[in-house]
Amino acid sequence: MSGGGPVAGPDGGLRCPWGLSTEDYVAYHDTEWGKPVHGDDALYERLCLEAFQSGLSWLTILRRREGFRKAFADFEIAAVARFGPEDAERLLADEGIIRNRAKIEATLANAKVLAGWRPGELDALIWSHAPEKPGPAPEDTADVPAVTPESTALAKALKKAGIRFVGPTTAYALMQACGLVDDHLAGCVSRGA
Repeated sequence: MSGGGPVAGPDGGLRCPWGLSTEDYVAYHDTEWGKPVHGDDALYERLCLEAFQSGLSWLTILRRREGFRKAFADFEIAAVARFGPEDAERLLADEGIIRNRAKIEATLANAKVLAGWRPGELDALIWSHAPEKPGPAPEDTADVPAVTPESTALAKALKKAGIRFVGPTTAYALMQACGLVDDHLAGCVSRGA
């Protein structure tokens, strides 16, 4: 990642540079990224979207998020777990999402696995991998890691539990997006919010 410190936005507040690159990112950065997310269905959605993002820009996913929600029954685990082969074919033809067979099949298979878990079990598993102590605020985007020991452990735990299409980098992106870590830069208006 090329470096860069916080940048002043239109309101004068400092933000992570990526958070000012498009209007979509401004809203996502200021209101969602890094804020704690709890609940099995909400975390399943983020896990799925991070997997779909693999190899793509997050902006591509963000701009199609409503399409994903419509296609995948608002990411309600119990509903997606009932999807069958005809749903997989329907999803492969859905222009509102990323039509990648491996990612679609993983999303459906993961729902089937998670449907057998106790309520709160996914939430507890993911949040058990939050660092015990927050690290120092990154000064520059170059200071933000792509993988950490915690994300490696989370990816391993999810895979061991039967969850597909999640590696250490995807797990770390999930941890950032869902507030397990705060990677907003020092001085960013959203740091610690």
